[in-house]
Order: sequence, then structure tokens, then C-alpha cells
Amino acid sequence: MSVTHLHNGIHQLTLSNGVKLSFQSFGQDYLTAPIVLVNHPLTGDSRVTGEFGWWSKLIGEGKTIDTHKFAIISFNIPGNGFDGNLIDDFESWNAGTIASFFYEGLKLLGIGHLHTVIGGSLGAGISWEMAALYPNFITNLIPVGGDWKSTDWMIANSFLQKQILSTNPRPLEIARMHAMLCYRTPQSFKIRFNRTKNESLGGFNVESWLSHHGKKLTERFQVQAYKTMNHLLGSIDITRNGKSFEELIKTIKASIHIFSIDSDLFFPLTEDEETVQRAKKVGVTINHQIISSEYGHDAFLMESEKVVPLLHPIFN
Repeated sequence: MSVTHLHNGIHQLTLSNGVKLSFQSFGQDYLTAPIVLVNHPLTGDSRVTGEFGWWSKLIGEGKTIDTHKFAIISFNIPGNGFDGNLIDDFESWNAGTIASFFYEGLKLLGIGHLHTVIGGSLGAGISWEMAALYPNFITNLIPVGGDWKSTDWMIANSFLQKQILSTNPRPLEIARMHAMLCYRTPQSFKIRFNRTKNESLGGFNVESWLSHHGKKLTERFQVQAYKTMNHLLGSIDITRNGKSFEELIKTIKASIHIFSIDSDLFFPLTEDEETVQRAKKVGVTINHQIISSEYGHDAFLMESEKVVPLLHPIFN
């Protein structure tokens, strides 16, 4: 097995099917220290900590997931473009495919067990998929703002995103504007904008804010990558191979810690509550923690400090 070194601390493996799987590692040596695998969200990447880290409030020196104690690994979902690689046949994949890629990558690195798999949003779904496929491989499973399946609401939004990306002359920009309405909440818009206007532009501040987010994503993301990630978001389903949720949850040896956001429109709290109850009926106890926020789905990024006290007992 050879690891190719790319740039900015990114390393690359070649899987048995030829797929290039890139990753970054932080903290301790992953061959000797307990390992935490962090799975990124839709437009995220392997930079989970440090100057550009999207979860630096959680992960780092002296943080809850302490790089003095743990080895942190984060793969780039193949096709997310961060490593320069895009995928053409992504529609033949699902979130379970990505979970199997991550598992093979870990095995190639000589890793036989994980202390924790944690992920947000799409990364949470992939974390669930890994636990279902490899039930003895993980000690702690922590999906944050994500679920073991894509709901009808999620599938509908992914479908609409696909139509925008396929037909709009400004696909990435308009798709992002639509997505922001799912990532946030009506209440968060009221708190932030309250119908105020941008006098210089002659419109509402919420309109310029949406335009800003649309343009901002076009500067750092590619349409093909967004199509790939959007497809995977709508494909999460640990039961796709015919086994019921109840059958699968009984096989998972990991301690399961679900972190829900009470205002999440994308992965609603009610779905996680149903999961906890269904697991309980077959004798599986899930530690269910609820993050209170007005920001909706994006709270796991915007208010990541609220995740810290929930993680503390697991990592200390």
C-alpha cells in the first residue's frame, strides 16, 4: 500500500476499484492512538481543524476532541473536488458506497478499530452507514444533525436541487440560495433581517444575503461536485439491502449518541425521536441529546460550541 502526498497536508490512497480517496490526519499517530473519524457535510472537506477547520471549536489542542490525545482522520468524499478529483458516474453510488470506501481506506492505513465516528449532516448519514455495514468496527457512533435515512422531505429537496443544477444558467448559485432556506429557519431570518432593506441596492437585506451566499459558493465549489454531494444526500438508507432498521440496530456494537437540533428543517427532531423509540422497543438504548437553536440545521456549524458539552463525557 502506498500513500501519495498531494498538497497542504492532503494524502491520497487508491482503492481496489481505482477510486482515489484523499484524507488528512491531525493530532496523534493513527497507528498508536485512539482514532476519531470525522465525516464532513455536503460542501465541507477534510479540513476539520486548524486555521480553515470547519469544526475547530470541537477539535484541536486542548479541545473536547483533543489532538493531544486522539488521532483525527477525515476523508474527502470522492467527487467533492477538494483534492481536484470529480466523479462522472456518481449516480451509481449511494451513501453506503462512500461508507465502504472509507472503511477500505482505513484498512489500507492499517486501522482495525475506531474510537469514534462523528459527522454532521451528510457526514452523519455516512457515519450511520458505516456502523450498519461494519457493526463491530466502532466504539462510539455520533451522528450530528443527520439520520440513518433520507426522508421524503430530504429526497424532494435533493430532487429539486438536481433540477436546478441541471437546468439553470447559474446552477450553483441558485441551488445554494434554495438550500439556504432549508439550512436555516424562518425565525432565524426574522431575528437577523426583520424585513430591513438595503437602501443602496434597493431591495431587502435577506435578498442580498441569499445572493451573497450563492456567489460565495461558486468561488470555492464546482457544479459537478455539488451534483455528486446532493445525490448522496438523498441516498442515505441503511436498510437498502432488505434488512429492517430494527434488525440492523441490534447488530451495531457501538454506543450510539444522536445529537439533534430542535429547529432542524432538513433532518427533523421528530425523525430522531422516532428512531430512539424504535430502537428502545428492540432493547437498544440510544443516548439522545437535543441542541436548542433558532438557526436550524446549520446550528451544528454556527453554534458548534453547543455540541461541546454533549461530547465531553464521551471523550473524557
